[in-house]
Amino acid sequence: MSFDNLGLRPEILTGVKFQGYVEPTPIQRQAIPVIIQGRDILAGAQTGTGKTAAFTLPLLHILSTQGRRGGHRPRALILTPTRELAAQVGKSVETYGQGLHIRSTIIFGGVGINPQIKELRRGVHIVIGTPGRLLDLAGQKILDLSCIEVLILDEADRMLDMGFIHDIRKIIQMVPKKRQTLFFSATYSKEIKTLADTILHNPKLVEVARQNAAAENVHQSVFHVPKSRKCELLSHLIKEGDWNQVLVFTKTKHGANRLAKQLEKNGIMAAAIHGNKSQSARTLALAEFKAGKVRVLVATDIASRGLDIDRLPHVVNYEMPNIAEDYVHRIGRTGRAGSSGEAISLVMDDEVKLLRAIERLIKKTIQVNLIEGFSKPTKVPEEDEAAGVEAHRRRRSGGNKGSFRGGKPHVFKGNSGGEERRRAPKR
Repeated sequence: MSFDNLGLRPEILTGVKFQGYVEPTPIQRQAIPVIIQGRDILAGAQTGTGKTAAFTLPLLHILSTQGRRGGHRPRALILTPTRELAAQVGKSVETYGQGLHIRSTIIFGGVGINPQIKELRRGVHIVIGTPGRLLDLAGQKILDLSCIEVLILDEADRMLDMGFIHDIRKIIQMVPKKRQTLFFSATYSKEIKTLADTILHNPKLVEVARQNAAAENVHQSVFHVPKSRKCELLSHLIKEGDWNQVLVFTKTKHGANRLAKQLEKNGIMAAAIHGNKSQSARTLALAEFKAGKVRVLVATDIASRGLDIDRLPHVVNYEMPNIAEDYVHRIGRTGRAGSSGEAISLVMDDEVKLLRAIERLIKKTIQVNLIEGFSKPTKVPEEDEAAGVEAHRRRRSGGNKGSFRGGKPHVFKGNSGGEERRRAPKR
């Protein structure tokens, strides 16, 4: 099936072809016709599957083919959890909407509010933004949501993780009850299902991958390494593997800054991106990373959504996330749009329980790598299989009674082509 068969306007198809896309992805094939029909949708898709185009393309079609209502007030609202994702969605709307005379604007905090006020007063069809700044402008009576025809929640699960549930409910009260609602989430939880049930009307369920699954074309592996040697091992992997573009995740903002400085001392160009950075600093760091001026981008989980880096080859979990679902979002930055990628986790003994929770979530045992002089096999605490991930997260102690059930031994190759001997984990 080609995009020509999805019922989109010729001007939109021209934009799609100009971007080099010929065949729609599974989420696009399933979602676009349903959205054009005017139905609500509940879509589950991994990051990197083309879901942004899955709602921007039909949205542009709907707004450009149906009569204008509400004067200069916006007709569509797209909610995102982060500034980066808002910018990415805004770029997609601008790219595919050329020639349609549809105006859009991006609204988020961390930048001056006056230019945003000016754009809204000029009149726009589509508003893309994060909940906080949107509510601020609505409270000032500058943003009027009373004529919204299409409401889109992108990365709804992440918005809930970041504590936006109350803001989302306030915004929903501001938009008309009679509307089309598109609900996109990479993972599912009881909270997500509850929210979806309250805002969707007879939705069409579209799911292109099993729930909470990591991308199949991302090769995942683990190195067990003491905390004191993590930076040394990361530097070794980058230099020996000749990695030129690596996205590294830490738990804290301070940790991101510290690691970036340590890598710089080791002769590796690095930059940090997190919530304490100004929007201009975040934008500059991301631009330099994409341009190859910075070899390593160290980020907190704020960047695990919305970073769209073409063919990013490597993602490293320098510190394991406390929430297993965040692992799926982190490694979803690589292996996007059909390309392959590699996700490596550096796990110290205290993080083994977090690794085990991730493996439960993705229903997969992650391969263990060994490099002589850096890492050694680590035993995994035995758990009651019926206890569940949440109970395991709360567990603070436990002996190393069980053993890690790994697959075939893996040989890690450096840039020189040499090989280190590997030992299969005990079964």
